Amino acid sequence: MTLICKRGCNLIAFITLAFMISILQACGVYSFTGASIPPEAKTISIQQFINNAPLVQPMLSQRLTDALRDKFSSQTNLSQVSANGDLTFEGYISDYNTQPVAITGDETAALNRLTISVKVSYSNRFDEKQNFEASFSRFEEYESSRSLSEVEDQLMEQIIDALVQDIFNRSVVNW
Repeated sequence: MTLICKRGCNLIAFITLAFMISILQACGVYSFTGASIPPEAKTISIQQFINNAPLVQPMLSQRLTDALRDKFSSQTNLSQVSANGDLTFEGYISDYNTQPVAITGDETAALNRLTISVKVSYSNRFDEKQNFEASFSRFEEYESSRSLSEVEDQLMEQIIDALVQDIFNRSVVNW
């Protein structure tokens, strides 16, 4: 009898939990990614981030824009539209540079740092208190014995991932 109750109770608990999760996600109030999006928001528009950095990396604009779009696609139920979304993003890449950061005793650099900075404008049609304009900047370091061209793709991917997470957190994660 005890064995049947344990299995039956576990099944009831599982069904109840599954039901609660589906209700929370359907309401649009909370997702398990931490995103807090107004339930009436249905669309998002993310404009192409223009590269205004003094040093232009040709693929950076597209990679950053695509990564931000992919993040919202995979982490929210918002439909992407080309313009006038309930949530909108615009911005530009303001800096892309590499510089030495760890100088050794013989005055040579042991490490270099690749830095990418972006300026972002975010609008939430349903909660204007959430609107912002902000700069985000991230960097990764690499050994000076390697050229930037050797490590650039990997470093850009890491930096873009971090920037996209920062932008996502600032715009829709309200912890």
